[in-house]
Amino acid sequence: MIKVIQTTKIILAWELFEEGLPKTHIAEKLQVNRDTVRLWIQGIAAMGLIAFLDAYTNAKKGLRPGRQVDAILKRRVWMIRDREMECCGQKIQYFLKREYGMSLSIPKIYEILSEKYVIKSKWKKNKKKGPVPKAEKPREVIQMDTIDFGNIFAFTAVDIFSREADVLLRPTLTSADGVIFLETCMQRRFNGHTELLQADGGSEFKDKFKQKVPMYADRFRISAPYKKNEQSYIESFNRTVRKECLGWNHYKTKEILELSSYVDTFLERYHYHRPHLGLGMRTPLERD
Repeated sequence: MIKVIQTTKIILAWELFEEGLPKTHIAEKLQVNRDTVRLWIQGIAAMGLIAFLDAYTNAKKGLRPGRQVDAILKRRVWMIRDREMECCGQKIQYFLKREYGMSLSIPKIYEILSEKYVIKSKWKKNKKKGPVPKAEKPREVIQMDTIDFGNIFAFTAVDIFSREADVLLRPTLTSADGVIFLETCMQRRFNGHTELLQADGGSEFKDKFKQKVPMYADRFRISAPYKKNEQSYIESFNRTVRKECLGWNHYKTKEILELSSYVDTFLERYHYHRPHLGLGMRTPLERD
């Protein structure tokens, strides 16, 4: 178990107090005396958090061996993680440099995160990977898929080279809806053409959809069933849509207009603000 230093406990105590937790409960959670918590909160209320931390640190100088990470820097790391939807250490490093001009190593970032959050690896060892499409330029390969939100379906597409993407909400999951999405995303996002268009074997990507594909793609490929790694880019994007935009809820058809505005805001952020590890910590529209 990682030992939490005192300045970290002060920050956590204040955050818990702001959330309405009684001082007794805060003391129990942080394993400190209730009077200590009371004095911390009184001091912060009078001076402000940053000024109180500075005063506390100066008063304790010379008592701690070695260097400790500045409490304000820790707060910034935690704030970025919460703001960017529990993003990884590499993205926190990116935003620290971009917004504050501060450099911090990835291991140190995760050390700071582990003081407040339970950090679990999302990677599985020895995970078998199937063949995935490759691209060396924009518009070479575009993957498509759909996400089920109850009475609303999100049609999604991603250019696997540039990571540019599009989303369109529809009330049904038919090949006619697939055609509407195909025409919409190819014209407004992908310049009207791709060399290879890939989708799964869903009914929304058959019949009328397949008849329309030659207008926008040189080739059409259906991914192999039960091999999600063949659709790895669009599967990853779908997770991002759920995590950072629409969640795991079920919606009613009448909510399409309102949700579409959320999707537009998400796509703006996705293309211009959110860095991608696969693009060298650049956004899709920053890639050469």
